[in-house]
Amino acid sequence: MVAPAVPEIIEEEIESAVDSRNEALPTLRELGPPDLVHLVKQSIKSGNKQSGVYHHVTGIDASSSASLAAYVNTIIYSPNDKSSKVISGLYCCYNAFSRLDMRVEVKIPGGVESYCIDERGDKRVASDGLWMETFLCGVLRAYAYADDGGGDSIKKIIGVRRFDPITSTEMEHKFLDAAERLFFKGPQLGSEPEVQVPNIASNHLTTGLISYIHTTGRYTSGINLFEKLRTRDLEVSSLLAKVMIFADEEVQAVKLLHDTVVKLPMDYSLLDCQATFCQSKGRLDWALECAKRGVTAAPSEFGTWARLAEVYVGLEQWDLALLTLNSCPMFTYQDKDLPRMPEPARILLPVLPESMLDEIDEPPQYDGDQVHSSLRKLHAAGYKGTFLKAYSLLTEVTAKIGWDQLLRVRSQVFVMEEEYRSEKQTGSNQQRSNPNASTTALRGTPSPVVNGNTKLDGHTNGTTSSQTDEEETLREKLQESPTSSNSPPDSATIADEAIEKPEHTITPEVVKSGNDDSAHEATTASKYTQFHNKRLCERWLDNLFMVLYEDLRIYTIWRTDMARAQSESSDYRKSAEEWEILGELAERLHHFPEAVEAYQACLRVRFSPRAMKGVLKMYEQKGRHGEVLQAMIRLIAWQYRWYSEFSPALLRTIRKLIEHEGAVKVRSIVQATSLPQPVLDLTHRYVELCVAFRSSGSEA
Repeated sequence: MVAPAVPEIIEEEIESAVDSRNEALPTLRELGPPDLVHLVKQSIKSGNKQSGVYHHVTGIDASSSASLAAYVNTIIYSPNDKSSKVISGLYCCYNAFSRLDMRVEVKIPGGVESYCIDERGDKRVASDGLWMETFLCGVLRAYAYADDGGGDSIKKIIGVRRFDPITSTEMEHKFLDAAERLFFKGPQLGSEPEVQVPNIASNHLTTGLISYIHTTGRYTSGINLFEKLRTRDLEVSSLLAKVMIFADEEVQAVKLLHDTVVKLPMDYSLLDCQATFCQSKGRLDWALECAKRGVTAAPSEFGTWARLAEVYVGLEQWDLALLTLNSCPMFTYQDKDLPRMPEPARILLPVLPESMLDEIDEPPQYDGDQVHSSLRKLHAAGYKGTFLKAYSLLTEVTAKIGWDQLLRVRSQVFVMEEEYRSEKQTGSNQQRSNPNASTTALRGTPSPVVNGNTKLDGHTNGTTSSQTDEEETLREKLQESPTSSNSPPDSATIADEAIEKPEHTITPEVVKSGNDDSAHEATTASKYTQFHNKRLCERWLDNLFMVLYEDLRIYTIWRTDMARAQSESSDYRKSAEEWEILGELAERLHHFPEAVEAYQACLRVRFSPRAMKGVLKMYEQKGRHGEVLQAMIRLIAWQYRWYSEFSPALLRTIRKLIEHEGAVKVRSIVQATSLPQPVLDLTHRYVELCVAFRSSGSEA
């Protein structure tokens, strides 16, 4: 198959991109940036005129200098550029284990030189051991920087060619062999942003291995690898159990978890794996005990607290869910080691004929899409890491019990600003014990706080979706508006009336702030439990409530305007980007039918990979395999248009389709589509990969 086109970012000054990479080496923290390919070109017509061009790439075999030099040669001798010739090429690939940048320099005429650069810029000799580390890092980066199909990763770094690093069982053996040799160095690579301290079971190496196994379905290879590693360290058992569960060997996984927990009772990875498995089987009572033990084993890790909060949400113990969420240790999000390059002189982004498809080409007016300022200001869209997970839990609670009920639970659990100031003025002298939120969440609370079975102010705390209450309120407002006034109320006014703005809680920072009444405040703070055993709300959680309020307000305005347009039989118009933002908003708030509605409206205006990915999820949930394939064909073509021939998420979707339908039927459905053959061949390549790995359903 034809490789993706080669983007060219043209420098203002020759080798300025290489200099920027050299300067960034001491600041790299984890896996490092994508590989850099730099070329010096000389014009054929004007002999002395030279220019520097570069692009980034992932997924190239970096096991030796020869394989990197081969890639540079494919670029040098490309027949596409006939106006200039390449006189030198440089391939840079970061070794995150040894903190070295491996370099292969190709000179024409001349030869090939390989070396490495350390953080101080000094040259070193490239040994075989360093190349093995570099190869493993290259595979992990290919998965870390891969796009999930929605296009976010592609848009983040311009001009990156993404290749599949493992296209055969031979390459898989090479990858797993390197992973086995270097496995216990994994914590040196860092970990996902939700993990505070990388360990044997939680680091970028284990994340990459699990991602590869889950994507390709090569469960037997994964089980063999982790069984060998488990003989050297029992902490690997949690990874082995995960792969066994993926492979539907649940009985073996449960026995393994039991036997290992007996020997390692305080291994939080094992306990978290147990809790997750019990959740999946609907045994939340068992999951609760495992999650509590996980928090005891690793109280400084966000993941253990988040798991406990998830279980409380499943048990409809809303008060304990909020208390647990309030106790989560939050970490500042650290993004990947993205390349920081100087401003280019020009950028050339060519398109190969093989990826041309009219319906996925973005029209020229795309950048001029008008987006309302209120949609631009939704802070939740930018959440990542621990804050994204915490916000997701908060929105899940809201979707189950409604915004008004959430505010009631919040006011029962946390000290509110008004009652704090009132209590500060009265200065009560009653002394009480002062339990903290963390221990209360672990052992359960005897306090009269709202629970799933408790009635408050005449309302039952069930699992009814807030969407029903909100829509009933909106309908009442819309029905009242024509009769109460000649001009109907503005949708923003209706939203403000339907969605109550949350009052501020009192945060520990306020209690501890130094001012004239500091002594009195400290005394009052020590007795804050007299307000029905309430807790102080962390500032970040208080901010999440305000952000959630804004999300709900904008969502309500949108649904109000939509309802009004439907009642008046008029068109409701939005730009494609606005529909995309509204779809994401509805998805964040767990209103999935409305999210799909917005995504489909976006696709009617123009193609959007993010919107198509949202619609694809709906097709998968409903088992509409024909529509799944139609969406996949377009997403794969869009990815290829932007130089990516590899997306683990899309590969896994194809693999699951083949499991259900068989490779022959999938090929037939794709081939029957009335699209250009080169576009269909791009999807056929994903099917061929599954056949090469002998995935279930591909035997025929």
